Amino acid sequence: MDSTPAPTNEAIEPAHAAAGAAQPDPMALLRDVEVELTLEIGRRRMKISEVVKLGPGRTVELDKMAGEPLELLVNGRLIGRGEAVVVGDRYAIRITEIVASEGSSR
Repeated sequence: MDSTPAPTNEAIEPAHAAAGAAQPDPMALLRDVEVELTLEIGRRRMKISEVVKLGPGRTVELDKMAGEPLELLVNGRLIGRGEAVVVGDRYAIRITEIVASEGSSR
C-alpha cells in the first residue's frame, strides 16, 4: 500500500494557475520597430532619355486620376488607401480603407 498522500488542491492550483496565466502580447516585441511608411500618389514608366530631360518646371503625368484613392504602403506592401489632405503646411493622408492581407482575419 502506497503511503504517499494524494495531492491536494493547494498543490495543483499553482501549476494550473501558471498554465492559465495571461499570455504576453506577441506584438509587444515589435511595437518599437520602425518601418517605412510611403504614400503613393501614382506611377509612370519612362525611358531614360525622357528622365534626363526632366528639370524645374516640367510636369510628369501619373497613372492615377484626380480624386482616386492614394495608396498607403508599409515597407512596400499595400496596407491601406486614403485621400490627400493638408494639415497646417504639410501634406497628410486621411485613411479611408485598411486593406486586409492574405491570410488575415481583418
